[in-house]
Amino acid sequence: MLPQLVQNALNKQIFMEAQSSQAYLAMASWAEIQPGLDGVTNFFYQQSDEERVHMLKLIRYVNERGGFALVPALPQPVVTFQSLKRVFEDFLKHEIAVSESINELVGLTLQERDFATHNFLQWYVSEQLEEEALARTLNDKLELVGDDKSGIYMFDKDIMLFRGNTAADGANGRP
Repeated sequence: MLPQLVQNALNKQIFMEAQSSQAYLAMASWAEIQPGLDGVTNFFYQQSDEERVHMLKLIRYVNERGGFALVPALPQPVVTFQSLKRVFEDFLKHEIAVSESINELVGLTLQERDFATHNFLQWYVSEQLEEEALARTLNDKLELVGDDKSGIYMFDKDIMLFRGNTAADGANGRP
């Protein structure tokens, strides 16, 4: 049986994953109407899908353990951005917040002696290490590029390589 404190914390994490999915969907939508950002658009559509999968995995876990997973109502995410650089700064900040939330959740599972959930969450710990590293790398690349249009073009062209995909994946920048 899932301890109530852990169930509540998992439901909070479900909210955070859903919020991440929506935030990245908004980033994809913004990028899609910017000229020449097909790679960035595709990246954030995939990022949004990935966060939704993370949310669903948590929902299934809570319900399978005898709890009740709540499907969260979500506030409107930020839908416009000052620049591409700002999008990726927000991406990094968001991933850091998710990592902090996961770490708090892991600590709670140890406190509550819920070792099954602790074990389940180790996948999320590893995933967040990868997500933060990716966000930092992309921010570093954009910092190097600055406002150089040819650099932004190359960044957009190469971004999917950081997800382990090729340019042939997601033709036309569509998910």
